[in-house]
Amino acid sequence: MRIDAGEPTPVPLDAIELFDPGAYLRGSQHGAWHTLRHHAPVRKEHTPWGTPYWSFTSYADCTKIIKDTASFSSEDGVILASVGKGDSAGGRTITLMDPPDHATLRQPAMRHLRQAVVRQNAEHIRASTRELIAPLLAGGEHDVARLMRGLPMAAAGRLMGFPQRYWETVAFNTTASVAPEDPEYAVGRSVEDTLRRVHHKLFAAFSEIVQERRRDPGDDLVSGLLAVRIDGRPMDDQQLLMNCYSFALGANSTTPHVASHLFHTLATQPKVWDAVLEDPELAGNLVDEGARWVSPTHHLVRRASRDVTVGDTEVAAGDWVCVWVASANRDERVFPHPYTFDLHREPNPHLGFGVGPHFCIGAPASRVALTTVFEELARRRIRFAPTAEPTHLYSNWINGLTRLPMTFTAGR
Repeated sequence: MRIDAGEPTPVPLDAIELFDPGAYLRGSQHGAWHTLRHHAPVRKEHTPWGTPYWSFTSYADCTKIIKDTASFSSEDGVILASVGKGDSAGGRTITLMDPPDHATLRQPAMRHLRQAVVRQNAEHIRASTRELIAPLLAGGEHDVARLMRGLPMAAAGRLMGFPQRYWETVAFNTTASVAPEDPEYAVGRSVEDTLRRVHHKLFAAFSEIVQERRRDPGDDLVSGLLAVRIDGRPMDDQQLLMNCYSFALGANSTTPHVASHLFHTLATQPKVWDAVLEDPELAGNLVDEGARWVSPTHHLVRRASRDVTVGDTEVAAGDWVCVWVASANRDERVFPHPYTFDLHREPNPHLGFGVGPHFCIGAPASRVALTTVFEELARRRIRFAPTAEPTHLYSNWINGLTRLPMTFTAGR
């Protein structure tokens, strides 16, 4: 989705359409979200197949719903495509589980991806990241969006237990699984055919990885999952593979898109990059504000497990609700001048990596890798500029770029 600086032009309420993935491919929804926050922060919507759901756009309502796992369940699905249909993996993967079961998988995952572990492995992450961006440091023209597809595995592939030979397979096919209609990822004759193909490749790779870790367990996430006991029993192979997919999907639906959009933002707002060139230590601030600015996840879905009040709205048990994370990250009541990219924004309680029990487990590793990208470029005083307009991902869920050709030159 296009991200412009400056307050957006409001959109008439009766012209707002948030479900259509094409709207995110063609332009920006920030004008629509601005209108909704000010005039209809809670609104009843319907999916194309007729299922009603509540749409929430304010920061306060969005954070309340995401944090309140006792009232709002993830087990029926977490994206708009699940509304009224559910998810066959509900209750079996970490993203589709509620506490206390959710903690059964989250706690061992945290042991391998928590801040302390990332600090211990920071140099490995930085080295993998430097290897990935070596072509940019050398100069010339490169497709940044395609290159950044490898960043999540550079950040966390080793910690997750994914051997490097699987990284590109995991990166491409996880994105294809969430945007099967996008021309970059449509590898089949239909959406269903694309999904069959990419899921086959992913689960074949995860099956090989699990077998390797069974033979030779290590200090990594997959080995940790093999040791998990649910109700006293280990997970079956299907659940193991589904959780490998869930963790990989989480990594590949955030990190590369923050990076790619940041490159484009810096090219269109050169004064921000000038400030980082003068002080490369600002790269950490750049990444944090970048996660707010980009909001790699447009929305999250929950289903009410009991009657509950959100603000002035009575939500009944069984109702579907959609929280627009990208809107919450522009809420003027929380972020002064939200349409300005502010390197010194403090505080910055953005939802770019989530919040509450489902906060992104891989966020610490992602931050190290993202910071390394821009720190290395700044220390070498590299400048960059687009050579063509970016191509946006066809998705109402993930704010991604599929193409971003840019030239890189060393500065003085």
